[in-house]
Amino acid sequence: MVVNVRICAVDLMDIDLATLAHLAGISANDAILKQLHEIGHTGVRISHGYVIQHLVEGEPTVSELGELLGVTQQAASKQVLELERLGYVQRVEDRGDSRIRRARLTERGRRLVEDSRRLRRQLDVHGDDAVKRALIRLIEATGGAEGVRGRRVPMA
Repeated sequence: MVVNVRICAVDLMDIDLATLAHLAGISANDAILKQLHEIGHTGVRISHGYVIQHLVEGEPTVSELGELLGVTQQAASKQVLELERLGYVQRVEDRGDSRIRRARLTERGRRLVEDSRRLRRQLDVHGDDAVKRALIRLIEATGGAEGVRGRRVPMA
């Protein structure tokens, strides 16, 4: 049995703002990820960014990281292990208690952050302040601003 399905083109202006914002974010993140892979950051995934954001200025334990990400300790541990294998993160001994291990960005991890920020800045030139303000208003109107400001956005 053959099923013929005709897919009709979608007019982007017919899409609601929340869905359009989500789709724009996915498209932008996919483009940035592709570029990161092209410049040598192979293996890195979008979900790794949620972990890395908490390592830029801190060195949490896996338990603390799980709490920050809103995931189980096992899920956080898996992410850290993946990033360790890729060379972006290392576990280091806590300065005050040698039994505790903390996750820290390596030099390669810092380069990933710099490269990601550079690529995101390049994308920003395609937008304008009015678009950014509209997206911020959407985040605020839906109660998400506090989570974004506190880096407490659930892993996608």
